[in-house]
Amino acid sequence: MSANTHVPPADTIDTAKALLCRARDSHKYDYGRVIVVGGSRAMAGAPALSAMAALRAGAGVVEVCVPESIQATVAGFDPCLIVRGFPEDDLGYFAPSAFSAIHRAIQSADVVAIGPGLGRAPALAEWLVSLWKDFPRAMVWDADALVALSTVPVPQWEMPDGPRLITPHAGEMNKLLALQLQARAPLERAAIEFAGQRGTVVVLKGADTLVTDGTTAWHNTSGNPGMATAGTGDVLTGVLTGLCAQGVPVLQAAKLGVWLHGVAGDHAAAQCTVPALTATDVLNSLMSAWKTLERSTNL
Repeated sequence: MSANTHVPPADTIDTAKALLCRARDSHKYDYGRVIVVGGSRAMAGAPALSAMAALRAGAGVVEVCVPESIQATVAGFDPCLIVRGFPEDDLGYFAPSAFSAIHRAIQSADVVAIGPGLGRAPALAEWLVSLWKDFPRAMVWDADALVALSTVPVPQWEMPDGPRLITPHAGEMNKLLALQLQARAPLERAAIEFAGQRGTVVVLKGADTLVTDGTTAWHNTSGNPGMATAGTGDVLTGVLTGLCAQGVPVLQAAKLGVWLHGVAGDHAAAQCTVPALTATDVLNSLMSAWKTLERSTNL
């Protein structure tokens, strides 16, 4: 790791210190309830990675809403998770009959992560747009949830009732913008404009990941090419969600979470090499990333 990856964004230092110094008499609900909504018959690992990462990011309680056929599989990844199964269609995606039940379930959440492994069932889009507009608290949107939103004309997206954080890679950002921008610079400019127009924080993933709320823009320098592997985005979603659950504002959560995730990737690469790195290695290295943060804040 280069020296600058050891230092978190300057405007997150006080937040980091607060996260690291917990009151002795605190309890799990002081650190937020996360609900992860995602998964499908072919992609049980994605919501599990996000949920486990939310725990490693400090969330007090993490629940996962998945299609019923993968409930036991997801629960088997980590006994610390609460996993709930919902009706599914013949292809293993959430059935439309599950939407109202999931909507009720997430009302108890401090923050919801939606998208990892969700699949691309046609019925999802209308339901997801309603969640985007109406859920009153923070939501982190990733992967297939973003693809579903991109199928709905942008004018139908009203300004949301609660904070929104989206984590597209370049392809997903282009889908949301209905553009085909290949060069990074114009894509970033479009992402900044999009963030301002839609009242959301955008984490545009890639080398030197961009974090923007439409007014400010910041580039991350931690991380390495080994993180270009399946599942690392799911881990990032969980980290961001776990930080938001602890009351960190979404822009600060995005900056600190992206940095922590990259540092975890750097620790993982140092242990197992860049080519051999997997998302599970990044997840397991979050502890080392927190230790790096602890040292960098002089605690």
